[in-house]
Amino acid sequence: MSPRLTGDETALWQAAARVLDANWTGAATAASPGLYPHQWSLDSAFVSMGLARHRPARAEAELLSLFRGQWADGMLPHLVFNTTLARRAFFPGPDLWRSEDQPGAPRGVHTSGLTPPPLHALAALRLYECAADGDAGRAFLARLYPMLVAQHRYLARHRDLGSGGLIAICHPWESGQDNSPAWDRPLAALQLPPTAYAPARVPRAHPTGEDHDRYVRLVTLMRDAGYRPGYLRDAHPFAVEDPLVNATYLASTHALAELAALVGADPAPHRDGAQRIHDALLDRLWDAETGCFRGRDLRDGRLLPVITAGSFGPLLDPGLPSPIVRSLVDLLLSARFAGAAGYPVPTCDIQAPAFDRGGYWRGPTWVSTNWLLWYGSLGHGLPVIADLLYGSTMRLVRQSGFREFFDPFDGTGRGSHDHSWSAALVLDLLGARHAPQAV
Repeated sequence: MSPRLTGDETALWQAAARVLDANWTGAATAASPGLYPHQWSLDSAFVSMGLARHRPARAEAELLSLFRGQWADGMLPHLVFNTTLARRAFFPGPDLWRSEDQPGAPRGVHTSGLTPPPLHALAALRLYECAADGDAGRAFLARLYPMLVAQHRYLARHRDLGSGGLIAICHPWESGQDNSPAWDRPLAALQLPPTAYAPARVPRAHPTGEDHDRYVRLVTLMRDAGYRPGYLRDAHPFAVEDPLVNATYLASTHALAELAALVGADPAPHRDGAQRIHDALLDRLWDAETGCFRGRDLRDGRLLPVITAGSFGPLLDPGLPSPIVRSLVDLLLSARFAGAAGYPVPTCDIQAPAFDRGGYWRGPTWVSTNWLLWYGSLGHGLPVIADLLYGSTMRLVRQSGFREFFDPFDGTGRGSHDHSWSAALVLDLLGARHAPQAV
């Protein structure tokens, strides 16, 4: 722990560190005790950034544990199961995904068949920036770099379903914003068979009933098609180009260029790839009429109607034109988002009919989205926005602890307790505030 942390910041640091220590399984960090006992890929990217400031060796182990689930084609699954737990300890468990039936899946490891927002190269770069020993940090990067390249190669080859330079998600669980109202319209077009797919009991505050049936139906369609890229491109009913997912893709592609230079590889292909993603974001997802980025449904060709926190994701693009940055900041500070929330940033437009202050990803504030917007704001030299996000996040966890998500109006904690990514990102925020060179 940095000795420069003082007062209640020290207490907050220690509390966050205790959460990560308690959730460590010996190989990876559980997202939250009891409710989320396995290793989620996006969670691990965030967790590794917090561990880099607390237990650097464990941060490296976190990412290596995750990548043992990588498939032969480079697909990094969104979920790697803890095989020491009962197969039915969590739904949807290994019996739904059946990864062991896929020839390209790793042997002896059970995974999902979905892939998460690709934030992992950026996480690896931040691990290196925090490393006390630069040579040891480069040695770890040299080990991880080929896996990251394979992940991005898979996305470019098999998830550019619109052939326009962006990647598409084929399930809401690939978005990092699982039950966002952004997915309501494309999900509504999915026809359900008479058989119910959801289990009898679903955790409270999570999507239930017909919504959950649709999520599970999408999984069974992908699984029964062998998760084949051709099926995803030509026949799968859900395919969306999401601005936040593609912003993480762009940020990690820039990070890959920096990692390449560190390990002695050629950064030029990654720089070229980042330029293609940047151009495609502006061409395909920027909506001048609403002054923000909106997801595109590839099955009907239309932009999605609901504006969410994901619309601000492209702030992660360092090359975003200044007029677009100003437009996003104006919307972010307006009464539709931070301007009307005591604990910003709500994950859905407050004025939208779909907004629900307590609904899972349908309105509450999350530490993860706050961190992404904080990081993007720093990249654009927006200290006022960065300070707003930093301060809001610290007030939330001081008041309600390291909860999964929070009421945007009164800061009440909701969802799971001792949520790992909330604790980890608080460590990263505190560390960055006291070590600006690491940002």
